[in-house]
Amino acid sequence: MIRHIVMWNLLDHAEGVDKVANIEKAKALLLSCAHVVSGIRSFEVATATPGMDCTNDLVLHMLLDDAQVLAAYQNHPDHVAIKPFMKAVVKERRCMDFIVA
Repeated sequence: MIRHIVMWNLLDHAEGVDKVANIEKAKALLLSCAHVVSGIRSFEVATATPGMDCTNDLVLHMLLDDAQVLAAYQNHPDHVAIKPFMKAVVKERRCMDFIVA
C-alpha cells in the first residue's frame, strides 16, 4: 500500500477571486478525482478548521494499492486537467508518498 499526502497553501487572490473561493473550487476538483482509477482505497480532501492551529489551507490524503495505482492516478486525464488551476492558485505545495506496511 502507498500513502499519498499533498498539502497546499493558496494565494490570497488568484483567478479573479479570493483564497476562500479557490480553496472550495480546489476541494471540489480534487474530490471529482476520487474514483478515476481502481485501487484507490481511501480518498480524503480537507480544509483547515477555523480556530485550530493549521499550517496548510488544503490537504489530500489517499491510500492506494501500490505505486502503479498512484502513477495511473497522477496521469489520468481528469487529474491532469485540474493541474493548471492548482498551479495558478497555489502559493506552496508539499507532498509525501510512502509505503504502508
